[in-house]
Amino acid sequence: MIGELKSELHAIFGARSIAIVGASLNPEKRGYQAIARLQKDGYTGRIYPINPRVPEILGHVAYTSLLEVDGPIDLALICTPATTLPGIIAQCGIKGVKGAVVLAAGFAETGPEGEYLSAVTLEAARSAKVRLIGPNTNGIFNLHNRMNLVGIPDAVPGNIGVVSQSGNMALALVAEAKQRGNTGFSTFAGVGNQLDVRFYEYLEYLGEDTATKVAVFYIEGFLNGRRFLDVCRDVASRKPVVIFKSARTLAGQEMAFSHTRSLASSFAMTRDLLRQSGAIVVEQSDKVLSTAEGLSMLPVAKGNRVAVLADGGGHATITIDALADHGVVPARISSETRKGLAEILPPTAAVHNPIDVAGGTDRSPSTSVDCAACLLEDECVDILMIVGMFGGFSTRFSESLLEEEIEASIRIGELARQYNKPVMVQSIYAMQMPEPLRVLKSAGVPLFIWPENAVRCVSELIEYSRARSRITNSPVPEPGLPSKSAQAILDKANAQNRLTLFEHEARDLLSAYGVEVPSYIVMRSHDDVREAIKAFGEVPTAVKIVSQDILHKSDAGGVLLKVAGEAALRYSYSEVIENALQYSPDAAIEGVLVSPMAESGVEVIIGVVHDETFGPILMFGLGGIFVEVLKDVSFRALPMSRADALEMISEIQSGGILDGVRGSLPINKEALVDLMMKVAEIAMLHEEISEIDLNPVVLRHDGYDVVDARMVLSSEAN
Repeated sequence: MIGELKSELHAIFGARSIAIVGASLNPEKRGYQAIARLQKDGYTGRIYPINPRVPEILGHVAYTSLLEVDGPIDLALICTPATTLPGIIAQCGIKGVKGAVVLAAGFAETGPEGEYLSAVTLEAARSAKVRLIGPNTNGIFNLHNRMNLVGIPDAVPGNIGVVSQSGNMALALVAEAKQRGNTGFSTFAGVGNQLDVRFYEYLEYLGEDTATKVAVFYIEGFLNGRRFLDVCRDVASRKPVVIFKSARTLAGQEMAFSHTRSLASSFAMTRDLLRQSGAIVVEQSDKVLSTAEGLSMLPVAKGNRVAVLADGGGHATITIDALADHGVVPARISSETRKGLAEILPPTAAVHNPIDVAGGTDRSPSTSVDCAACLLEDECVDILMIVGMFGGFSTRFSESLLEEEIEASIRIGELARQYNKPVMVQSIYAMQMPEPLRVLKSAGVPLFIWPENAVRCVSELIEYSRARSRITNSPVPEPGLPSKSAQAILDKANAQNRLTLFEHEARDLLSAYGVEVPSYIVMRSHDDVREAIKAFGEVPTAVKIVSQDILHKSDAGGVLLKVAGEAALRYSYSEVIENALQYSPDAAIEGVLVSPMAESGVEVIIGVVHDETFGPILMFGLGGIFVEVLKDVSFRALPMSRADALEMISEIQSGGILDGVRGSLPINKEALVDLMMKVAEIAMLHEEISEIDLNPVVLRHDGYDVVDARMVLSSEAN
């Protein structure tokens, strides 16, 4: 729950006095337009134009500098060139100004000189205790404060807060909102270069802002991604956070030591981490506003059971198909509900979900309300979708139906509030927005033109409900104490200035935390072959080169499989060493590891990497040599909960393989989750391990085998 407000941005967005630095008499200048917009919108606070060359602007006394203003100033809108910033910010500090919105470009994005100016400006702001929005921003607004410093003329007050790295994106959302009708905004912030205020701080503010029901972010890149995830987890437990992340593709990516590293820092990783924190990630810009609007109007769904009430078979089929595409199973409505629907509708109606009214509502819009009431009464229904031509019966059939249809719209809104269940309407007349649909939307029922968009909103609503439940009911466990034996392994490697652990060391470290690893012997001469035979007998074994200079052993011919018997083992020992030295003549050979072959099963990868933006990340997916081709993986930020691990398993597209195919037994998911959590704990307890790569791990119904284990140490640890 929100207690005392913490965000410093309340003083900025709730400003009761604004100084316009660089105010102008020229209507084409922002210094003029800002004052004109504030006046036109009825801003009730004080406005202080700052211009040393004129006495008055638009009826307001102009001041030569901020220091000459005779009253307190909460916010400064700075419309002057970039080079003037340090001095103006210093004046802000003397005057006690809480924040400044900096429009000018010409900072770090322009090169070394701009970078220097950025550093000087930020130092001035920190010294003056002034928070900066921008620079290179198109402005901010708080429409409930009648403070529009962007100048967008068509924005209307509402409950959607927007933070954007693109000014055009904000303009597009406002334009779409005008077209949709009854869609308004609480707050907008153009982040610009994020010299000072970062994305997570805007999210903290929107989380506390009572006028905002949904926070929307357009993000190209994070400057403090880890902090954003933490704040998002907190805010999403109270209100929806919708994120559209651009820059989703990579033009190229360098090969790294581990599969985990090469697959990290992708859009898929960012999307998974944001969803883990409770955010709703929208991947198409034209779905952002419709999703946000729907979530702002709907209560949190109590479950995922959806009933579809349709006045046409085509729209019913399209909706059911779209629900299936999103993994949403239609509700199995009760026999009592089906009986009630049969009494309301004509005999030709289909009363199983989806419900096709078969023309039963064409001449009687109130019949839709009776059917909706029947479905909402059913405890098996969590969400109701009304699809087809609702709101357009009077347009389609007869104007005499208009009053009845308006009353039906009012009653639908009342039913949604009465049962506190999400109700949404998809209508083919939504583009025309006849009076019944305007009334419906005013009653708090979201409206969609196409079934697919309505279903997307349903899917996101269900996911948001699940995320809230997971965040609330699945706490992240506290890590235990570091293992002394594990730390000794790391200390030894650091003392030898090694950046990798040998495979047997990685296995021993895993074992120190309770991970089940196959037994092994490291052969350092032919004399050790007898010890291996004594330990493993005639069991088929894997033979691998051990060298810190050869990271990809298979590429070097340093791996031989299914080696059985003393003669074969002696030959293999010599073979992998010879292959390794041909591959890398200067390689230092530590020995040859021999270990029993794993039983057959499903090969997966479990890895950890320290991402520069988000910190430690765990990856899971199908493993083996094709992992980078298939890229069927999921990611979570660490620390994570067991519920996070279970979701990771269910998210991969090939997850059905884990449940058993063609008579094979399902894998032991509890053992897999336990392994994932132990790997996560190792990463959290030993930050000097920069990468962990277990690939493959062979999963079976009775457990798992860690076939190969690699660990990379941070260069800072040495």
